[in-house]
Amino acid sequence: MIDRLIERIEKVNNPSVAGLDPTYDMIPAKIKKEMLNNFGKTPKAAAEMFIAFNKGLIDSLYDIVPAVKTQIAMYEKYGFEGIRAYTETISYAKAKGLFVIGDIKRGDISSTAAAYAAHLEGISIEGEFFDLWQEDAVTLNPYLGFDGIEPFIKPCNELDKGIFILVKTSNKSGEQLQGLGLTGSCSGPMGSNTVCERAAEFVSEWGELAMGSRGYSKIGAVVGATNNSGMQRLRKMMPHTFFLVPGYGAQGGKGSDIKALFDKDGGGCIVNSSRGIIAAYKEVSGYSDENFGDAARAAALNMRDDIRKAL
Repeated sequence: MIDRLIERIEKVNNPSVAGLDPTYDMIPAKIKKEMLNNFGKTPKAAAEMFIAFNKGLIDSLYDIVPAVKTQIAMYEKYGFEGIRAYTETISYAKAKGLFVIGDIKRGDISSTAAAYAAHLEGISIEGEFFDLWQEDAVTLNPYLGFDGIEPFIKPCNELDKGIFILVKTSNKSGEQLQGLGLTGSCSGPMGSNTVCERAAEFVSEWGELAMGSRGYSKIGAVVGATNNSGMQRLRKMMPHTFFLVPGYGAQGGKGSDIKALFDKDGGGCIVNSSRGIIAAYKEVSGYSDENFGDAARAAALNMRDDIRKAL
């Protein structure tokens, strides 16, 4: 997985990922009207809106970004129909050659985690195999420790899948827990001073269980772009960990903020922007419902150039 992701980044010369995290308010009026006319005021209409919107975005982005990230909560909100929109979006993205990160943030005890791991390892019924979700990688919460991570490592190794574990998130209140200080035996082998740094040590340790061939593990870390304090230390603590970096764009992060998260060769990261790309037609003059894809493409190219300049 990680080797494939690096190859995709190199192919398009762009370490950014477009977050396909739509809300009802983001849907262009033309698409909204069409689906309401066809399916009424129903969850199915909302799902069809998401599918049409996402396909238009993917068509405009697939040749300039290496990956998309699908935030499952935006789809789960609409129940069965929303999950259908989620899986159809992933299928379409995969058909276009995109790497797909399922932003599911799962984390539970071992038996439940084993069920959640079907996101990566699929299921078998009487000898028939189904990869129902089709994600290349998913995000996980490490709060339950290794019990909640271990079931996902097998598909990383056997099916070339990957995981990104929350270490430092981009939301403001994340520091309430992640920034808590550690003392005595709570500190890890690399001298972690905070909960965030202890999580980084665990991710680095677990990463040894699923290494790729290009120096990075299939077990990555989520490290937010919105608080750049300690970034160099996190990179030093996780030298073989690939970072998924949220918080760029609408949350305030920019290329100069995240330079320290990249390795010395300008690699080791993929940077996410969701609203800043997919809702760009609402924010940038010269665009409208009719050319939302063009607006997304322009925003993605601007993001690429900003990161390149910073590096």
